[in-house]
Amino acid sequence: MNIDMIRAAAERIKGHARRTPILTSPFLDEFAGRRVFVKAECLQHTGSFKFRGGRSAVSALTDNELKTGVIAYSSGNHAQGVALAARDFGAPAVIVMPVDAPVVKIENTKALGAEVVLYDRDTEDRDEIGARIAGERGLTLIKPYDAPQVIAGQGTCGLEIAHDMNALGVTDADVAVCCGGGGLTSGIALALAADAPGLRVRPVEPEGFDDVTRSLISGKIESNERSSGSLCDAIITKQPGDLTFPIMQAHCGPVVVVSEDECLRAVGLAFDRLRVVIEPGGAAALAAALFHSDEFTDDAIIAIATGGNVDAPVFAKALETLS
Repeated sequence: MNIDMIRAAAERIKGHARRTPILTSPFLDEFAGRRVFVKAECLQHTGSFKFRGGRSAVSALTDNELKTGVIAYSSGNHAQGVALAARDFGAPAVIVMPVDAPVVKIENTKALGAEVVLYDRDTEDRDEIGARIAGERGLTLIKPYDAPQVIAGQGTCGLEIAHDMNALGVTDADVAVCCGGGGLTSGIALALAADAPGLRVRPVEPEGFDDVTRSLISGKIESNERSSGSLCDAIITKQPGDLTFPIMQAHCGPVVVVSEDECLRAVGLAFDRLRVVIEPGGAAALAAALFHSDEFTDDAIIAIATGGNVDAPVFAKALETLS
């Protein structure tokens, strides 16, 4: 992985992925006691940053690979990103999704033309299911985070941050990134190391699923004991990736761990003050900026709002935190 791959991905997805805005609110600044900038990837196509990686990976396939089709596994956001990219290229897509994924993510993936195969996170192995179906049908597997072209696509978000923050005169800041397997985190870290070295990536994880935290401390890949049971489904993975972990080791600062309640409050505050919809896992970085600002070192925090695919009952619960 290198910056050239990210720049090449940026050219391939140009005109297809949205250039998402940086949002601010004086209220959020006051709440955090620091300047808070929110990169609104929840406004990306399919409602999350995952379209970047999906489009990058699908656009790098050969004509024969596109004709045969692709397969991916995902709790929902990568699913939709790959499904839309595959539809754009006329490629068949099969997506392996957990049965407890938010309904909106499952239904949206189907609506984008993909075949959805459901599985139980606690009793079945999505890697095994994906590999088996790929072998049976000759499909190309597009992993959710531990794949070079996916990481490159996610890194395009970092290129935008570097450019836009430079235009705002912000050259030193902490960049809080919602972190599951580390595809977005490592991609942004590589982009910023090249284009904005004063912006330091800080991964953010939910309580009970702090595999990246423990991995960076121990110096080796650590796993989570549980694979489900969190509102932050978008950033729940077994462990960091073999490709993403060394990048995070080289370029990221300490991890910030947030609670589900803090994520729900961040969802509510984002709607109240920025008028954007974020899902709990996608609000983890904003939760870190608002409720753990003492763990950051710079005067400015850039929080990536990674996704907005939230079921209505969960969103209603988040809005209740405002009262």
